[in-house]
Amino acid sequence: MKIEDIMSRSLKTCMRDHTLDCAARIMWENDCGVVPIVDNTGRVVGMITDRDICFAVLTQNRLLGQIRADSVAIKPVITVRANESAQQAEALMQRHQLRRLPVVNDSGQLIGILSLNDLARASGQSPREVPSEEIMRTLAAISQPTRGMAGARAQTT
Repeated sequence: MKIEDIMSRSLKTCMRDHTLDCAARIMWENDCGVVPIVDNTGRVVGMITDRDICFAVLTQNRLLGQIRADSVAIKPVITVRANESAQQAEALMQRHQLRRLPVVNDSGQLIGILSLNDLARASGQSPREVPSEEIMRTLAAISQPTRGMAGARAQTT
């Protein structure tokens, strides 16, 4: 099964110079836990999670509107292409302990997001193409404890 068949296409993004209140508002209004940060050409340059926002406010002791989104966004961004297989995406998720992957076109522009939830739903519809055993392996791999703040941040995306 191709990523384009199961990815989420309805996206809300922030620009590099937006502040964390933009990302938090998008998460609140769209019931999501991650917001891609894009540049002026639509290329994904970072990912910011609700956890990143919490830690930024805690450690910087500043208001959301005072902290630029790209200053706390997870970088570099691991991406996939829409024509890649779900198995390729799962391998990346396992290797990098990621719950979500931005999907980009050949120019690197953001066109979707593939989440572990998308893979689980696809498994229910097409178990031969997206085996539930592989999803369990992916969940186990991304749930492994990591060391240090960088590992904790990578684990949440």
